[in-house]
Amino acid sequence: MAEVPEHLLKRSQERRKALGLPTDDDGGETEAAAAAPPGGGGSDTPPPPTPPTGGGGGGSDADSGNGDGDSGNGDSDGDSRIPAHLLERSRKRKAALAGGGDAGAASGGGGGTATAVAAPPTAGATGPGGHTQRLLTVVKSGSIQQTRADAQDKVHVWPHLLVIELASMLILTAAVTVFSALVRAPLLELADFNRTPNPSKAPWYFLGLQELLTMFHPMVAGVTIPGVAIGLLALAPFIDKTTSVKPNDRKFAIAIFTMFIMMWSVLVMIGSFFRGPGFNFVFPWNDGVFFEL
Repeated sequence: MAEVPEHLLKRSQERRKALGLPTDDDGGETEAAAAAPPGGGGSDTPPPPTPPTGGGGGGSDADSGNGDGDSGNGDSDGDSRIPAHLLERSRKRKAALAGGGDAGAASGGGGGTATAVAAPPTAGATGPGGHTQRLLTVVKSGSIQQTRADAQDKVHVWPHLLVIELASMLILTAAVTVFSALVRAPLLELADFNRTPNPSKAPWYFLGLQELLTMFHPMVAGVTIPGVAIGLLALAPFIDKTTSVKPNDRKFAIAIFTMFIMMWSVLVMIGSFFRGPGFNFVFPWNDGVFFEL
C-alpha cells in the first residue's frame, strides 16, 4: 500500500478542523475500514492503523489498534494508508479529466497500490485565474477604413478652368472694343520743353514709387523698399508650404500679400489725389484734383 507521511496527515487534519469538516478522529476507523482492500481477513493481516493525532503511533501487533500496544515501535510510525475521502476525490478528478471513471475505479478497487496523483490540467483550457471567458471588442468599420470618399473641391484644368478663362477674355475684349468705339479719348498735345506742367506726375502705376521718392532717399525709395517687398512675396511660397486653399490655413501668405497691396494702393491714391502744384500735399475737396487719366 502507498504510505502517506505523518506530517501530511497532521496538516490535513489541521486544515479540516479549520474548515469545520469531520476529521479522522471522529470517523477514522470508518474511513480506514472503507479504504482497506477487499479479500484478506486472515489473522496474519494487521488491521489498518489510525492516523496519529498527537499520541503514540500504532503498534505492529493485532492488539495495537486499541492503543494499548508499544508506542515506541519506530517501524510502524509511518505505516498508514491513504484516507478513503482522498482516494474518492482522486477517482472523481481522474474521471472528470478522462471522461469516465473506469480507470480510477479499477486502480482503487483491487488490492494493488493506489496513488492519488491528479492529472495536469489541459493546456489552454482556462485563462488567467481559471477564467474561461474571452472579451470581444466591437469596433465600428468607419474608424478602421473609409468606405466613402470625401467630396473634394477640385476640377481638371481642361476643360473646366480653361473654358471659363477663355470666356472671360472674350467678354473683356468685347467690352473694351465697345467702350473705345463709343467714348472719345484724344491724346494730349505734344510736349513743350518751354512749358512744364505743374504738378508733373508719372502714370498711376508709378505714382506709388514717385510718392516714396518724396519721403526717402532715392536709394531707399527706389531700390531698398521695393526690393524687400518683392523679396517677401517671392519667399512666401517657401515659408508657407501649406497646400490647403482655405484662408484659415494660409494666414502668412495672405498677410504678406495684403500688406503689399495696401501699402502700394495707399501710395498711389496719395500721389493721385492729394498732391497739387509743386507736388505738395493738398486736400482735393479744397484745391481740386490735380490728376489726369
